[in-house]
Amino acid sequence: MANVLGHLEPKAVWTNFEFICNYPHPSKQEDKLVAALLNWAKERNIEVEKDETGNFVMRKPATKGMENRRPITIQGHVDMVCEKNADVEFDFDTEGIKTWIDGDWVKAKGTTLGADNGIGVAMGMALLESTDIPHPDLEVLCTLDEETGMTGVMGLSETILKGQILINLDSEEDGAFTIGCAGGLNTMGSYKLETEATPAGKAYKVVVKGLRGGHSGIEIHDGRGNAAKFMTRLLSNLSEKLNIRIADFNSGNKHNAIPREGFATVVVPNDAVAEFEKAIKAYHETVFAEYKTKEPNITVFAEATDTPAKVWTSDFQCKVLRSFYLMPHGVYRMSPDIPGLVQTSTNMAIVETHEDEVYMLTSQRSSMDSEKRDLAKKVKLAMEVGGAEVSVGDGYPAWEPNIDSPILQQAAKIYEGKYGHKPVIEAIHAGLECGLIGEKYPNMDMLSFGPNLEDVHSPDEKIQISSTKKCWDLLVEIIKHTPEK
Repeated sequence: MANVLGHLEPKAVWTNFEFICNYPHPSKQEDKLVAALLNWAKERNIEVEKDETGNFVMRKPATKGMENRRPITIQGHVDMVCEKNADVEFDFDTEGIKTWIDGDWVKAKGTTLGADNGIGVAMGMALLESTDIPHPDLEVLCTLDEETGMTGVMGLSETILKGQILINLDSEEDGAFTIGCAGGLNTMGSYKLETEATPAGKAYKVVVKGLRGGHSGIEIHDGRGNAAKFMTRLLSNLSEKLNIRIADFNSGNKHNAIPREGFATVVVPNDAVAEFEKAIKAYHETVFAEYKTKEPNITVFAEATDTPAKVWTSDFQCKVLRSFYLMPHGVYRMSPDIPGLVQTSTNMAIVETHEDEVYMLTSQRSSMDSEKRDLAKKVKLAMEVGGAEVSVGDGYPAWEPNIDSPILQQAAKIYEGKYGHKPVIEAIHAGLECGLIGEKYPNMDMLSFGPNLEDVHSPDEKIQISSTKKCWDLLVEIIKHTPEK
């Protein structure tokens, strides 16, 4: 197995993170990593308990003198978002992540890194195998399938946890303590595909690529482009002006990632080919001018391709493009109470052309359930303009902040003592599993923090080495000073 990170400090954390990277662990396909983690625990005589969903807890009894402290749960999820650049050959189902070091950052070679949330699990593992860190009764909760809708923690047993304090290590900003997060749900539309024989013309593959993408909870306010929206705008204009016909449209593949690339196969009337090629170049110049600050690498182009057997009917194409054009995307409302916090947003996340349907998935987030539901209704109505059959997922709840949390007060005191200034105490727009854990364990005192991660859910994902050590040192001090029972 690779040994790229083992010399970094803290060695135990980076060695375990690299261990995790060596095993495939896409959402819903975490079995290889889970098996490796269970074997890792067995080799160290660490107690393990699994629930019916597949979530599992690894436990270690209190060290001498710490038996009277409140038991603590460290929590992270074992799955990762799998995104890669189009020109990278990589199979997330069979290959381990290929890491490399760039100054103060750890990155992956052309793919997502999985530091979200492998680094949290790695810190839990480092605590479990430590021999010199005083701690109370300690357990590490590893949940499944967080990234595709938190289905693992939704099925978490209501009796498996013994801790009274939970530290979630899935936050991504050094120096910040997270005490609340938005809830979310997905709204899906199925447009029953209507096709006909391809008319005369020249076929092209239209491509929008080079966008930054990113986490739809963390970067949604940053003004980044959405490839699905860019493609919709282009196809709508070309359809109206040049009577192009669409054979397929695909963009995005994760509900919580902003689409970075979009692809469509179109057929252009022979007498409109020259104008079409000119229009593609003009559109590239237009969107580059609009987004050059946030999307300096955006590229729009078209290349000749094989003629498809069928295209969408004119009526179906018109309805779907109108629906997509009306589809909201981005920030819906900023918080009126917390400066800089997105309160409600939506992500036009996935467009896929299947054999019998065009499928769209969108993701709504909000710290207020009423606004989340209201925005989902707007999305539903936009889908219905195109004749879609719409379904809405159950979603997950917001984590309501508790400013009087004892573990927050203790951690903030430790932080200020170590670093000479107060930590940022915040709620975030991204979703954390704490809301669902809190529903099942209402008396659990919860806090979330973590090292600096950037561009998660994209192939540019990276984790800062220095802030990882800082996060680990802080975690150890909190563990050492856990309040008495």
